[in-house]
Amino acid sequence: MDRGSLLHIGCGSESLPSWLSEYKETRLDIDEACKPDIVASMLDLGDIGEFDVVFCQHALEHLYPHEVPLAIKEFLRVLKTGGYALVFVPDLEDVKPTDEVIVVAPSGPITGLDMYYGYAKALREGNLYMAHKCGFVSQTLNDVFVKEGFTKVETKRLKPYNLMAVAIK
Repeated sequence: MDRGSLLHIGCGSESLPSWLSEYKETRLDIDEACKPDIVASMLDLGDIGEFDVVFCQHALEHLYPHEVPLAIKEFLRVLKTGGYALVFVPDLEDVKPTDEVIVVAPSGPITGLDMYYGYAKALREGNLYMAHKCGFVSQTLNDVFVKEGFTKVETKRLKPYNLMAVAIK
């Protein structure tokens, strides 16, 4: 069953979660090494058509704070009326920027410093796209979607250290 079209922004080498598998996925990333369908920045999605869903998992934090509203405007622009953005970012609410391991992910242990500045292992290996340039708590994530014109926004704190926003056009 096809539930519609989904733009996977900042896809990296990750597959869609299985619960989104019924969507027709278009993969977009700034890094051509990830072999996306579209090589582009989320700051300028270009003329790529309209989508039912924009899915962005752990990519917004790789933008500078002044760039985040530009990306959110682009998400809104490429969504069909009634479509929605589904966004996940690290939740910095209770995180201290230390080298203490706070969660173990499939990629390895994640510290507070990783949450603030990007995954140190990937950065040491030369992948500068993995640097974090901004961060979010529930209120700041909610506010940027509202300010940029989404009609309904809900944010939820998820364990471990994740924020989710669902924003409807």
